[in-house]
Amino acid sequence: MHIEPGLVADSKIWLSYATAAGAGAYGLKLAWEDVKERGPVSLLARAAGATSLVFCFFEVFPHYPVGVSEVHLIFGSTLFLIFGGAPAAIGLALGLFLQGLFFAPFDLPQYGMNVTTLLVPLFGLRYLAGKVIEPGTPYVDLKYRQALALSTAYQAGIVAWVTFWALYGHGFGVENVQSIATFGGAYMLVIIVEPLADLAVLAGAKAINALRGSVLVGDRLYNPA
Repeated sequence: MHIEPGLVADSKIWLSYATAAGAGAYGLKLAWEDVKERGPVSLLARAAGATSLVFCFFEVFPHYPVGVSEVHLIFGSTLFLIFGGAPAAIGLALGLFLQGLFFAPFDLPQYGMNVTTLLVPLFGLRYLAGKVIEPGTPYVDLKYRQALALSTAYQAGIVAWVTFWALYGHGFGVENVQSIATFGGAYMLVIIVEPLADLAVLAGAKAINALRGSVLVGDRLYNPA
């Protein structure tokens, strides 16, 4: 979902700094709550795991330019279910930054837009999880419909933010709107893949019971809320 250079003019890119700062502040709040609950070692371990995976998602997994942006397999809901909200947010932010720093420096000016586009839907997914998953249900016991709801919410959030940046940058011209529609249609195909990936990863975690209580995974993965 990389926002391409030039989509938003330099004179208007200031808004991305504000949205990224807000998303970052909320992410820090979640991180502090996580530290109080699980301790700093667990947060750092899970954030490192999430960062490594995100870097792989962006740099190794296939990605294709479509319309106003690129289609990536990000697996935001998978990161959330395995590591928890704060580590997933840190992983998305750091993985994106490292990928830009070492392999795509031309993306760094768009970092504020890209990180906003990744994090705000994650926070929405976190809220939705509290609504669609019963308090006594460990994540390894999720049903397909629940994984689908989380994945759909995350991907729809990404499409919504890319749409916002594209309209903010280039307005409601026919060509721009068509490019947005093309991107949105292609990106929502990820919904077919991600819930299945979520369930496969959760099934693997359930089979590897040795991870229960590990600092490497979120507490909710095996335990009820």
